[in-house]
Amino acid sequence: MLLKKTNIEERLFRLRAKENKAENILKEVYNLLREDAERETGIAKRLAVNANAPTNPFRFDLLDTKRIFHLEQIKEICIDYRLRFLNSRYFKGPFPPSAIARIKQLEKLHHLEIQGFMIMAPSKLFKLEDKDDPLLFAPIGNGYFYLVHKWGNDLHPLRKWLMWPFRDLKNLIVLVLFLSYLVTLMIPEGLFSKTNSSSEFWIVYFFMFKSIAAIVIFYGVALGKNFNPAIWNSKYFNA
Repeated sequence: MLLKKTNIEERLFRLRAKENKAENILKEVYNLLREDAERETGIAKRLAVNANAPTNPFRFDLLDTKRIFHLEQIKEICIDYRLRFLNSRYFKGPFPPSAIARIKQLEKLHHLEIQGFMIMAPSKLFKLEDKDDPLLFAPIGNGYFYLVHKWGNDLHPLRKWLMWPFRDLKNLIVLVLFLSYLVTLMIPEGLFSKTNSSSEFWIVYFFMFKSIAAIVIFYGVALGKNFNPAIWNSKYFNA
């Protein structure tokens, strides 16, 4: 059996074709990575210097309806758990890669650049990093928002009840009355008088109520605190 002779010219052309193909593949990979990096930079910029946008033209047939919420529902949760719902430009925590990836996925699916990102998170996350869970929303019009992504840890299971006194003035007064009663019960009998009577109890109770109420008022005024309905969408630190 005779071996076919080697055509060096043909081999040279074949080698160049392989190298050109490999070079084209490298260029395609490089372009994809560059485009992806540019897309991430654009998303980060829109999150950091975000302008309010009334709507995003999502394709509604591709949206997960379970992730669509009305502003009134968001407001109710913010008030119950003392959270804030603000534009993402006020958010001081880092945006994790999972959030950026989710945004890129949505933008590719819907062929758009999402604008007007909103964040639901505890107040602390709008001035320093914390471990609680932020929720990232995008407006879709008519007061509705689409939950884009959630990261971090869940809130404390008792947070709703711990924040209950801050819902309104009535709740705060009820708490002060209850605490005053408990403190009054802790005072030893006969401390202020040799004879125990109901009138003495209520006098001490009234004194404790005034003392605790004064502390609460001082704390609220000195730190510029306000009730949950007044701060849920406030961008001011001392709200």
